[in-house]
Amino acid sequence: MRRLIVICFSILLTTGAFGQNWDINTLHKVNSMDGRFVRNYSKALSRSAPYISVGVPVVMAAYAGFSKDKALLQDALYIGTSVAEAVVLTYGMKHLINRERPYDRYPDRVHAYSTESSPSFPSGHTAAAFSLATSLSIKYPKWYVIAPSAVWACSVGFSRMNEGVHYPSDVMAGAAIGAGCAVANVYINRWLNRWLFGS
Repeated sequence: MRRLIVICFSILLTTGAFGQNWDINTLHKVNSMDGRFVRNYSKALSRSAPYISVGVPVVMAAYAGFSKDKALLQDALYIGTSVAEAVVLTYGMKHLINRERPYDRYPDRVHAYSTESSPSFPSGHTAAAFSLATSLSIKYPKWYVIAPSAVWACSVGFSRMNEGVHYPSDVMAGAAIGAGCAVANVYINRWLNRWLFGS
C-alpha cells in the first residue's frame, strides 16, 4: 500500500512539473513574438475585450428599448448576464487561487508589455470574450456571427499571452468558464425571462 502511495505521489509531482514547464515554455514562445504587427494587434485586442464584451449587450439593449423590440431586449439580457456571470466567476476564482502573474514569477523569461493588479488565474479578459462570442453564436447561429466572434475571442486569448500577463492555462480556463457560462445561462435566462417578461 505504501509503495502505491509513493508511486501515485511521484506521478502527481511529475505531471505537475511537466504541466508547469509546458505552461511557461509555451508562454515564453508566444510572448517572444514581438514583430510590430503582432505587438500592435495584441495591444489592440487585449484592450478591446472589456469594451466590446460590455458594449455589445448595452448597445443591443439600448436599441431594443428605443425600437420597443422585446425579443432583442431578451437577447441583450441573455448576452449581458452571460458576460457578467463569467466576469464575476473569474474574479472570484482569481482571489481564491491567487496565482502570481507570469512576469512576476519568471521575470527572466516573460516580458510584461502591460501589467495587471489582480492575480493571474483564470483570465478575465478571455472569459468575457468567450462568453460574448458563445452567447452571440447561440442566439444568432449564422456563420457570419460565429466566425468573427470565434476569431476575436481566440485573438483576445492570444493577446493576453503575447502581452505577458497570462499563462496558457489561465487563458484556457478563462475560455472554458466564458463558454460554460453562456451555455448555462440559456437555462438561467428561461427563468429570468419568465420573471421579467412573463414569457
